[in-house]
Amino acid sequence: MAAIHDGAGARSRPGPVPGQRSGASLPEPAVLVQVVLWAGLIGVLALWWFTAHAVVGVAGWMIGAGDIFGMVAGYTCALLVLLMARIPFLEHMVGSDRVARWHAKAGRYTISLLVFHVVFEYWGSALERQAPVLSFSWQMTMIFPYLLPAAIGGLLLFAVGVVSASVVRRRVLYEVWYFLHLTTYVALFLTFGHQLALGASFTGTFARACWFALYLSAAAAVLYYRVFTPIRRNLRHRLRVESVTTEAPGTYSVLVRGSRLDELAPRPGQFFRWRFLTKGLRLSANPYSLSGAPGPDLLRITVKQSGDHSARLAHLRPGTRVWAEGPYGALTAARQRRGKVLLLAGGVGITPLRTLFETLPAAPGDLTMVYLARSESDLVLRAELEAVAARRGGRLRCVVDVPGENRPSPLTASALSAHVDDLAVHDVYLCGPPGMMEAAWDGLRTAGVPARHIHHESFTL
Repeated sequence: MAAIHDGAGARSRPGPVPGQRSGASLPEPAVLVQVVLWAGLIGVLALWWFTAHAVVGVAGWMIGAGDIFGMVAGYTCALLVLLMARIPFLEHMVGSDRVARWHAKAGRYTISLLVFHVVFEYWGSALERQAPVLSFSWQMTMIFPYLLPAAIGGLLLFAVGVVSASVVRRRVLYEVWYFLHLTTYVALFLTFGHQLALGASFTGTFARACWFALYLSAAAAVLYYRVFTPIRRNLRHRLRVESVTTEAPGTYSVLVRGSRLDELAPRPGQFFRWRFLTKGLRLSANPYSLSGAPGPDLLRITVKQSGDHSARLAHLRPGTRVWAEGPYGALTAARQRRGKVLLLAGGVGITPLRTLFETLPAAPGDLTMVYLARSESDLVLRAELEAVAARRGGRLRCVVDVPGENRPSPLTASALSAHVDDLAVHDVYLCGPPGMMEAAWDGLRTAGVPARHIHHESFTL
């Protein structure tokens, strides 16, 4: 069996949980957002339906289909920008990881829609004029207003889509992927003009006003949340590295000092995107969770060495300027629905759960932390966790699961149930490597924990 170390505080009769939600609950924020997005799509289709001209012949049907594909692609392009604008409601209530998955899925649909739009429009127009497709398409691109910039923008979008494909993405440097992604804004600017100039549905004032409002809203969200807000906050809070501490071999804690950090109102479980303004690090902004309860002038992250970026953090010098964006993330106490809570951490996934272990509303005896690691030395922040367990009357189980040994998995339903009584009536917060999280999800579901009570966030996208 895996080695288990049990640190338990005193147990007492469960009491009421401050801030716990009860009674009838509102729909999940993710569901509400999806309803709004689908309603917008229905509105786009309705706009085409009420403004479409009579369709005659095969060419007319092809051009009509091209118009539909183009309008839906135009709508999803605006959504791509809005989803990645770091809008606080989406980041804090829906979750950064879920929003990123929506963005990736919408991006794949958008590229497909653009391809269908181009093929049907050009082919249908050439068929209508009984002209060769390739030569007529070239003439259209060079003669029709705004079509040449739109073609350039479409190629840029297609290039971004190719680089973002998982097969390619793993082989491309993050900096290349990131800066190519920024050309998306240029591409949308180049394609916007032809939508209004050539779109049959945009001849009316109302339709044009709606389209302008959609794109201006997306542009305003990006400028405010991704440009203005980070600049204002970093100029105000003036973050610098205070110290770097080795927690375990290859694992480091970075203490960051700033002024009036309480104004950022970071919540336990959230993360920032950190950019350290020194050689080799200034071009990358990586997400790292807070590993300690935020203070008025100090923030702490704990990072395990897993690549060039994280390895360089060990050599940060005190006084190094820091550019941070956030706080982001929905793995917070706001997700808690039940009085009993299990925190299930794997490896460096302990960082957001360590702050939740200290702050989540729970009566003594109703809060349990199960911490999985591959060796004793990988149990970082263990002394802090033991102190929190003793102070709060919580339970801490440290499980050392050495890879390659023929031992039962500590993440099966029976193994998890052995750590926690009445597991099925717990809220579970889950954070760790992807493989561990998948195995834990399966074990928790088998043990009877409803999916809506398993809370997790992933930064693997």
